[in-house]
Amino acid sequence: MDVTFVGEHLLPGQLGHFAVILAFVACLLATVSFFFSSKRDLAAKSWLRIGRIAFGVHAVAIVGIIVSLFIIIYNHYFEYFYAWSHSSTELPTHFIISCFWEGQEGSFLLWGFWQMVMGAILIRTAKDWEPEVLFIICLSQLFISSMLLGVFIGDFRIGSSPFILLRNAMPEAPIFQNPNYLSFITDGNGLNPLLQNYWMVIHPPTLFFGFACTIVPFAYGIAGLWRAKYKEWVTEALPWTLIAVMVLGTGIIMGAFWAYEALNFGGYWAWDPVENASIIPWLTLVGALHVMIAYKNTGHALFTSFFLILVTFILVLYASFLTRSGILGDSSVHAFTDLGMSGQLLAFLFGFIALAVGFLAARWKKLPFSKKEEQTYSREFWLFIGALVLLISCLQIITTTSIPVINAIFGTDYAPPADVIAHYNKWQIPIAVVVLIVSGFSQFLKYKDTRPAIFWLKTGVLVLVSAILSGIICYLGQLYTPAYMLLSFGCVFSVMVNGRLLLEAVGGKFKLAGSAVAHIGFGLMLLGALISSTNQRVISLNTTGVNYGEEFDDKGNRENILLWENEPMEMRDYKVTYLGDSTSGVNIYYKVNYQRTNKKGEVTENFTLLPNAQINPKMGLIASPDTRHYLTRDIYTHVTQVIVKDDESKRDEESYSEPVIHNFMVGDSVPILRGFMKLESVNRKTELKDMAMADGDIAVSAKMMVMRGETPFYAEPVFLIKGGRAFQFPAFIDDLGLKFELKSIDPAKNTFEIVVAQKKEKQDDYIIMKAIVFPYINLLWGGTIIMIIGFLLSIVQRVKERQRANKRKK
Repeated sequence: MDVTFVGEHLLPGQLGHFAVILAFVACLLATVSFFFSSKRDLAAKSWLRIGRIAFGVHAVAIVGIIVSLFIIIYNHYFEYFYAWSHSSTELPTHFIISCFWEGQEGSFLLWGFWQMVMGAILIRTAKDWEPEVLFIICLSQLFISSMLLGVFIGDFRIGSSPFILLRNAMPEAPIFQNPNYLSFITDGNGLNPLLQNYWMVIHPPTLFFGFACTIVPFAYGIAGLWRAKYKEWVTEALPWTLIAVMVLGTGIIMGAFWAYEALNFGGYWAWDPVENASIIPWLTLVGALHVMIAYKNTGHALFTSFFLILVTFILVLYASFLTRSGILGDSSVHAFTDLGMSGQLLAFLFGFIALAVGFLAARWKKLPFSKKEEQTYSREFWLFIGALVLLISCLQIITTTSIPVINAIFGTDYAPPADVIAHYNKWQIPIAVVVLIVSGFSQFLKYKDTRPAIFWLKTGVLVLVSAILSGIICYLGQLYTPAYMLLSFGCVFSVMVNGRLLLEAVGGKFKLAGSAVAHIGFGLMLLGALISSTNQRVISLNTTGVNYGEEFDDKGNRENILLWENEPMEMRDYKVTYLGDSTSGVNIYYKVNYQRTNKKGEVTENFTLLPNAQINPKMGLIASPDTRHYLTRDIYTHVTQVIVKDDESKRDEESYSEPVIHNFMVGDSVPILRGFMKLESVNRKTELKDMAMADGDIAVSAKMMVMRGETPFYAEPVFLIKGGRAFQFPAFIDDLGLKFELKSIDPAKNTFEIVVAQKKEKQDDYIIMKAIVFPYINLLWGGTIIMIIGFLLSIVQRVKERQRANKRKK
């Protein structure tokens, strides 16, 4: 017999599931239609019209899915597995938004939304390229839409629906035998504490926007091969390539901010596999951008342009497989778990690999390769070298990141590097040096050829000045390692060269501005990363010799300090004091005051940081730092261990001393140490929560006030007579370690027997914390902002060039 469940909100899920099917079917029709419209025969216009209408229906359906899922999450409809798994009633609205993309289904939906936006824009702007470009975008969108279907064909599941009901996801659970099961499900699992950070509200949408942008240059690349328009596609794809570089780079930088503020990596980049998976396609895209510019100006490096553009989107798909198949589950803190869609992800990946390889192979003999060799003193030659170096960087990162994949395929047991950061830095620092130096001196080279004397005259002075400045930086920053010295020189040289070009741009050569600003930002960003990471220092050094227990290794014992509440402690140049904590929602904020004094004992600096933490039942202590920002440094503070306060329902009775009996009348007071206690009032009609009172039952509460100094504290013990039996419900003042019990009542004398007990040992609150100084980290953050501004300027320039090219065609 079918069970009729009580209280379920089925309509949003039904509408959402219908929208998923509609989105998939409409996308399938759009894909077929755009394909046939590419034939440009008599029926092409009809197919194009059908494709546009179908894509419009698909777009509306995608929005419908998003609205339905948001309604479910926002209203806490925990009868849905997705809402129960990723949200809770305690979360504020902005974190409820983050719940939307915490799960795989939501992140696929986010990716699909942005690709839909790209397609909608291209329908209006791609003009003659529309059929081929939209076919590729719809094909990608078809794969992504299939990830939300959640249907079974035999034993094979296609996708995972975000609208599956909790009782269908866990049908064997006994609770679902009860038609009123929702009355027992009062809250969801909640959002992962690591994701409860404001950066996670904006980082994932930006990152997935960047991933979605990479499909557009890929689509133009395939369209160029498809239509044998080997040069024209570059003009169309260049602005989109710049947009993709900027947006994906911005998303990666936001992830670095998140790591700096939430994950306690001790910094902003830890070469985590998921971090690597996002930066790999960005590196190839940057390489593609430069060789496309070279090809546009010289006709050289056409195949390299095709290869890097096509491989970028393929690497986005590979990154998606790495992070979603569960294969990185043991090696990354923020990879998704496997939902059984590895087969679909591989089909997505290999389908687009086959598409790219097929078109390149079909057009190989017809590609217009340049027979003239590139000159060593030409810009295009060194742009090609720079792209090649970026590809080598990408290969090194992807090889190490793919160790779990290699082990899974070949049955090997290779272990990741023991010191991941040292391993990557060993390879990536020399690569960064080459990229910086090449990006610097290539600015003084002309396309096709440059006179050596002019080149050396322009670069010689800047090389000398850069060497002097980097030498000063290395001396002040104690960067004595050869690799660090070379990287410092490369950063300074790149900034100097591009600073000179920026002056020329201000003088009238405006088309140079975007490139110069972006390269200046890149140089400053790497210089900031070098100085802040190599000179960061822990200032919370434990000089007491106290061992904090097995949770801390030798390094942890050495680099953390124990602070008792309200007991100042010297820490390098500061006196730090733990002032207590406060709770806001699920977060506990720990107040740590910093004071710096001069030789006269005068306070010259005084500020309070509020590192916070959650005591998560599944993950333990999840701490997020607070940071004091200066122009030249940051002081980064986070707690590593805190005292877990007792739950009121789990107090240890034996921890209290022998109780003392007092007989009070209302208004009576008794002196105690540093204050007094007083029976303020009596409530003879007390209502007890979750307890029904019958005729003849009596509940009386005594309101006790304890004045300690100038602060009043209150407790209200209860005396209950129920069914002819007497019960006592004690009350506690935890801050004073006091326990009160209303033992008996004498109606004749109107007195009340109050039993008072004091905790034997009230342990003072404490925290163990770590503080790190990151010097000149603002060079890193400022450099990233400058680089993004440079990309914006370049996008404007390329869009204008494209508009002028289209006008000339007309």
